Amino acid sequence: MALEFSERIRRIPVYPAASGYSLGEEVAMLASNESPYQPLPEVIEAASRALTGVNRYPDPTNSALRRALSDRYDVPASRIAVGNGSCDILLAAGEALLEPGSEIVYAWPSFSVYPHLAAASGARAIEVPLDGEHRHDLDAMLAEINVATRLVIVCNPNNPTSTALALDEIAAFLDAVPRHVCVMLDEAYCEFSLLEDPDASLKLLDRHANLILLRTFSKIHGLCGLRVGYGLCGSEDLRVALDQVRQPFFCNAAAQAAAVEALRHSDEVTRRVELNLAERTTVEYELRELGLQPAESQSNFVWFDLPDSVDDRQVVSDLAARGVLVRSGTALGREGALRVTIGTERDNERFLAELRALLQG
Repeated sequence: MALEFSERIRRIPVYPAASGYSLGEEVAMLASNESPYQPLPEVIEAASRALTGVNRYPDPTNSALRRALSDRYDVPASRIAVGNGSCDILLAAGEALLEPGSEIVYAWPSFSVYPHLAAASGARAIEVPLDGEHRHDLDAMLAEINVATRLVIVCNPNNPTSTALALDEIAAFLDAVPRHVCVMLDEAYCEFSLLEDPDASLKLLDRHANLILLRTFSKIHGLCGLRVGYGLCGSEDLRVALDQVRQPFFCNAAAQAAAVEALRHSDEVTRRVELNLAERTTVEYELRELGLQPAESQSNFVWFDLPDSVDDRQVVSDLAARGVLVRSGTALGREGALRVTIGTERDNERFLAELRALLQG
C-alpha cells in the first residue's frame, strides 16, 4: 500500500531553485541573486570561532544578534525576529496567520516562496498582476483586501522584476490597510535601492503595529550559505507568534556570529552597493544596445523581456551550455523574460557576449 500524504503536499509548488551549484568555478553564477563578493575576513573569522562550540546548541533566543540588530536599527530587541534566512520568517508568518477560509494578497510575479504560504495553510491566494512598468499596483492590491484577508506581502524592491516603489507610496498604502491585516514589507534587496535611504522605512514601524520589515544577510552581506534573516516587527505580539510556530534553534551558531560581525561593517555595505551600481549601469546600457529594455532596477539584478520570437527557456539552456547561468522568466511567473544577477565585471562581460552571440546568431 502506498503512503498517504496530506492534501497540502499536493498543493505546495516546487520551489524553482537554480541549477549549477556543482559545475565549478568557471561558470558565471548569475541565477540566484547571490553576492559575487565573499564575506569580509572578520566575518569568516567570527563564524569560524563559533564552530569551536558546536557541541552545544546555538542560543535559542538569538540574543546577541537581536541586540546587535536593535542597536543598528533602534528597534526593541523584543520586536525583532531572527530566522534561518528570511524564507524561514515568511513561512512562519504563513503558519501563524493563515488557515482555511483566510486570504493572502501579493503581487505577481514576485518572490516564488509566496505561493507556498497559501498552499501549506489552505488559505486562498490572491495574486495581483504588476503594472505596465513591472511594479506593484498598490491600488489594485488594496481593492482585494477584505474581512478574510490576514496577510499582505509587498516585495520592495520586487523579485524578480527588480523594480521598487517610493516610500510615500508604501506609507499611503499602509495607512489604508485595515488593522486586522498583517503587512509584510519584504526588503531583501533594500540596500541596493537608490530611491531613498534603506533606513527610511523604519519610521513606519512605530505607526503600524501590523507591519513586518523583512530583511536578510544573504544579499548585501554575502551570507547566503549560512542562512540568516530577520524581521523588524511593529509589535512584540508578531515576533512572539512567529517564534511560536517554529522549531527550536532555528538559526545556527555560525550564522548568528557572522551576522553580528557583519553589522559592524557598514562601510562595506556602501562599497558593495557602489560596485553593484557601476556594473548594473554597464549591463543595462549593453542590453539597450542589443535592443532590449530592462526594467528600472533598484536591486542587484536586472529583468528584461526578450524579443517576441525568442523562447526564454531555450535562451537559459543555451547560455548554460556556454557556462552562464541565468533565470528563466517562465520559471518565475512571466514567459519571455530573463532575470540576471549582477556579478563581477568578468562574469557580466561573459554574459553579455554570450547573449549577444545567441540573439544575433
